[in-house]
Amino acid sequence: MTARPEVLTVGETMVLVAPSIAEPLESATSFHLDPGGAESNVASHLAALGTATAWASAVGDDALGRRLVGQLAARGVDTSLVRCDPSAPTGLYVKDPGRGVQYYRAGSAASRLGPDFVDALPIEGLRLLHVSGITAALSSSCDALLDALFDRASAAGVPVSFDVNHRPSLWPSTDAAAQRLLALAARADLVFVGLDEAQGLWGTATPAEVRALLPEPGVLVVKDGGVGATSYEREGLGDEGLDRSATDDGVHVPAFVVDAVELVGAGDAFAAGYLHAMLAGEAAAERLRAGHARAVLTIADTADFPRGTP
Repeated sequence: MTARPEVLTVGETMVLVAPSIAEPLESATSFHLDPGGAESNVASHLAALGTATAWASAVGDDALGRRLVGQLAARGVDTSLVRCDPSAPTGLYVKDPGRGVQYYRAGSAASRLGPDFVDALPIEGLRLLHVSGITAALSSSCDALLDALFDRASAAGVPVSFDVNHRPSLWPSTDAAAQRLLALAARADLVFVGLDEAQGLWGTATPAEVRALLPEPGVLVVKDGGVGATSYEREGLGDEGLDRSATDDGVHVPAFVVDAVELVGAGDAFAAGYLHAMLAGEAAAERLRAGHARAVLTIADTADFPRGTP
């Protein structure tokens, strides 16, 4: 990739093992191995849509790490900022369609990243930095990495997009997750959160209640599964300007109707569709529609980024 990235995503990516078709893991006979991680999923979809995007992280000095980096590069994602750690493995997770996932990521190369990693990243000149709450739960050093990224982006005047992405199994308690994820979301310029996440973390029952709890972000997008998504906009992001139709009264766009195969990864696809439309200067409703359109590609497949995705 030769174009200077407009967007940088930072966070762990693992190798995803999933049945090639939507059948139980226990009886499946054919599998595919692909990159699987919130931030690289967003990067992949953005690159496919035509937004120059880089992904920064660490992988082990192993075949799985080399494989996933090569696959992401083949999708058009700039992987030049990925660090290779010879002392730790690449993480892995296994998807059982319709039944959840199992992670094998403890002690992974990415979990060893810390604030010093930020020094090597080209934050200045970006149009957007995208991160997620998963990183905060990987280790104390990764938690500090997020703070360093927010600090560096703020100093450079670069907007930060933050997907709450609560993964309960990674946190010591719901209270710990609720407090930390709320603090991080309050620092961001744009926040994505599922209504179910917000209910579990903070007890908010409606998109409006989430907005009341999180007045700080210039843009808040609350996703409600098959119901749709609602955006609230207090101010524009960078050079994108304020869409007056997306005031704190909210703009709602219903979800598209699709036969669901697997929901994991759909939120990342939605975020990428939304961000691409935002960077193109689209209005709030069009951003939400673009998010839904991207999400259905993933919902209808077992992969986080289905093969042949346009």
